[in-house]
Amino acid sequence: MTEMTIFREFIGDYPGTRLLEFLIEGRFFDYTLTDISEKSGVSWRTLNRMWPRLVKNEIVIVTRTIGKIKLYKLNMENQAVTRLVDLFDSLLDQSVSMEKITA
Repeated sequence: MTEMTIFREFIGDYPGTRLLEFLIEGRFFDYTLTDISEKSGVSWRTLNRMWPRLVKNEIVIVTRTIGKIKLYKLNMENQAVTRLVDLFDSLLDQSVSMEKITA
């Protein structure tokens, strides 16, 4: 069991939240679907059920193709994504500020 993060505490600990959290944290990198599934803690089956919606809504984009393997990353040009990233960053900043106050 992974430690509860401020983002999951705020939004809820669901597979979609874990997936978005991983993609936001790794927003500058691209990943295979296998990497995304393993590193986000979301099962392959759940990822495959959710992924087409993320692609359709341009939440994620294909960055490159190596043979038959596609690599994806968060679409930072999507306004909804940038707002979600802003929320993530704000929650993180707030958490760090609170830790400094209590320390």
